[in-house]
Amino acid sequence: MTQGEKLYEGKAKILYATEDPQLVIQYFKDDATAFNAQKRGTILGKGAVNNQISSALFQMLEQQGIPTHFVRKLSEREMLVKRLTIVPLEVTIRNIVAGGMAKLLGLEEGIILKRPVFEWHYKSDALGDPLINDDHILALGVATTEELEFIRTQSHQINGILKAYFAQRQIDLVDFKLEFGRFGNRILLADEISPDTCRFWEQGTKKKLDKDRFRRDLGDVEAAYQEMLNRISPSRSG
Repeated sequence: MTQGEKLYEGKAKILYATEDPQLVIQYFKDDATAFNAQKRGTILGKGAVNNQISSALFQMLEQQGIPTHFVRKLSEREMLVKRLTIVPLEVTIRNIVAGGMAKLLGLEEGIILKRPVFEWHYKSDALGDPLINDDHILALGVATTEELEFIRTQSHQINGILKAYFAQRQIDLVDFKLEFGRFGNRILLADEISPDTCRFWEQGTKKKLDKDRFRRDLGDVEAAYQEMLNRISPSRSG
């Protein structure tokens, strides 16, 4: 598959056209940002690690019946994906209180929630990805009732699959972000699933193995990302 013109460059990835108008190449960068890009830096090797982790998780989710944009891993930093029209919403699923939920509600991090919390965020860096609800989305025409129902159902299914998967690897899935896009008349899981988009805590120690190590200047960022890759390698499968 030949890399063509650059279509889009975001904070962590670049999309390139291919000779097939329905497929694009997603390239993973080492650039790191936090707090809506107010903090910037580089995590050496992050792009390669996130590509490998995302490729493995997308394949696993596909096997579990979740439709995704993933086609195949092309190289260390590149994956071939379906060309989607991204729904301008981010989904956050929370299993344990941390990050934005702790700040919003004045709660201590680490409280295990009685049920997963589902959040819609309007995808806008300029606005800080604000929390919104179904009424906002429908009034603005961002998505249909049917699309919202499908995305919500898929997100909870993904949460159940990923929680069990990581629990087998002695990792608590604290919370994570998902994005979806339209491919014809279908809605597919998009973007990536990695330490950039998830909070991973080691069971027992609660050691953070995700981008919070960069956000909070905890050190050992590259080692944490590599540890997550090691946990999902075939030799560690449960």
